Amino acid sequence: QVQLVESGGGSVQAGGSLRLSCAASGIIFGIYFMGWYRQAPGKQRELVATITSGGTTNYADSVKGRFTISRDNAKTTAFLQMNSLKPEDTAVYYCNAQRPPAIPFWGQGTQVTVSS
Repeated sequence: QVQLVESGGGSVQAGGSLRLSCAASGIIFGIYFMGWYRQAPGKQRELVATITSGGTTNYADSVKGRFTISRDNAKTTAFLQMNSLKPEDTAVYYCNAQRPPAIPFWGQGTQVTVSS
């Protein structure tokens, strides 16, 4: 059974930091592209960051310079380090595993709330 389990969300003050984790099982982790997406209330789900199987990263302009995506293939876990958090970062954050053209896998989401 494929599972992606996010953890590390919570409530922080603006300017603070959080580190999200995505523990994967049931897939050959090292051949999947991993990603983080987020969805704020009333808004569309948007891409935050991706990392290829080879370690190449891509970021949304809104988080570039503040967030860092990484992966530990031995632990089959992806991470999202979030620094200098802003209230507009408040959203449910979802982990994603992709190996096109197959249908991607999604985690259950973890809430991140940033107060001013």
